[in-house]
Amino acid sequence: MKQVTLAHGGGGEEMNEFLKGVFKLFDNEILREANDAAILGDMALSTDSFVLSPIFLDEEVNIGKLCVCGSINDILMVGAKPLYLSLALILEEGFAFEKLEKILKSIKNECDNIGVKLVCGDTKVVPKGKGDEIYINTTALGHIIKPCQTKNLEEGLSVLISGDIGRHGASVLIKRNGLEADIKSDCKCVKNEVLELLEANLNIAAMRDATRGGLSAVLNEWASFCGKDILIYEEKIAVKSEVLGLCELFGYEPYELANEGTFVLCVEQKDAQKALAILQKYNKNANIIGKILPSEKARVILQNSYGAKRFLESPKGELLPRIC
Repeated sequence: MKQVTLAHGGGGEEMNEFLKGVFKLFDNEILREANDAAILGDMALSTDSFVLSPIFLDEEVNIGKLCVCGSINDILMVGAKPLYLSLALILEEGFAFEKLEKILKSIKNECDNIGVKLVCGDTKVVPKGKGDEIYINTTALGHIIKPCQTKNLEEGLSVLISGDIGRHGASVLIKRNGLEADIKSDCKCVKNEVLELLEANLNIAAMRDATRGGLSAVLNEWASFCGKDILIYEEKIAVKSEVLGLCELFGYEPYELANEGTFVLCVEQKDAQKALAILQKYNKNANIIGKILPSEKARVILQNSYGAKRFLESPKGELLPRIC
């Protein structure tokens, strides 16, 4: 009998195959669009569950901040202004109130900073040993400003990234293994830069935050959806040396590590420099990293500074579970 594995939640090839089965079962025109959030007329809706381990990464980032930023960023990725949030807690018996209060304060601070209202919620408690301290589900609702949809992907578009990659996944790896390194999660809400992009009247085709499966997952999903090759210039992608060092130590591909405050976007070539100027106000590591080619083979091609090329495959296997 086939069973669910950790790989089915990792953001890579196995998860995509699993979701295709789900989409087939519940098939409708909204699910077929494969966006980060559902576009429902002039509104956007997204739901997400968070299972971070450990639940506290550092003084600034914990599962509370992550759940707000994660859901709100999904709303932003379809060109919507976030307005409301729901919050559902699944707590394990024996979970310390001190930890819960710290997490709830993080949620409140993020909601206040972003300008969204928490309007409903739910709490469940499971017996000790039947959970893992705390799981959180959030649902976000926003108003569409300018729809950005996967179906708009086409040849000739420029591919940009909003910052350096791999820091969230690397920070989880450091914490789990008791290591010391100058790496902090990139977890943040990207509301300011996204709204500025939307208000600049640029021709933005699509946006996607590079969470589970990282940059590799986003690019491969896009290539598969539009049926075109995507060419990426490796030297244009910023990766901290500490992140690269961890990848070498543990055998990870930096392009597959999760991010929680970095997103990818496709814009018309004529607007690429304007979009880059906006992104670099918020992160100097933002860059134009590639383009969508006319070739109809649905591959992601990574080209290094010497001109050598290789295929960037979709992530496979367990990757790094329990990161978001």
